[in-house]
Amino acid sequence: MSEQALTQRPPTEIEVRQASEAARVLATALTPDGLPFSVRRDGDSTQVDLSQALGQLVLDVLTHVARGEMVTFVPYGAELTTKEAADLLNVSRPFLVKMLEEKKLPHHRVGSHRRIRACDVLAFRAQRDAERSDAMRDLQRLGQEFDEG
Repeated sequence: MSEQALTQRPPTEIEVRQASEAARVLATALTPDGLPFSVRRDGDSTQVDLSQALGQLVLDVLTHVARGEMVTFVPYGAELTTKEAADLLNVSRPFLVKMLEEKKLPHHRVGSHRRIRACDVLAFRAQRDAERSDAMRDLQRLGQEFDEG
């Protein structure tokens, strides 16, 4: 198994299988009350009880790994580099820099480097995605009106 974190590489076939099996087993244990499970180490067993929200987060991570995807956690208050922010928005770094220069996204400088707060990137992405969804609904409505006319 590779020592490199899953933020830096896709999961191996073994990791995909392990994540898939863990997700399957834990999904059956997740209830509205939470996710209880036991951890065994050196013959000792410890009961762990996660809230429903934490249990769902664990399952979400395992599901992504089971699909063979790399996984990165971004704390809401983190400051991101332009590369990290561009990756979150699924745009090129030069495109993101242009957006920063056009003041479409707040940022600040640390020396000569730009930093963008993760919460600003996530809010921008949510707004962008909502606008795209609205535009798609409008196009579908126009297409239906055109077909009827």
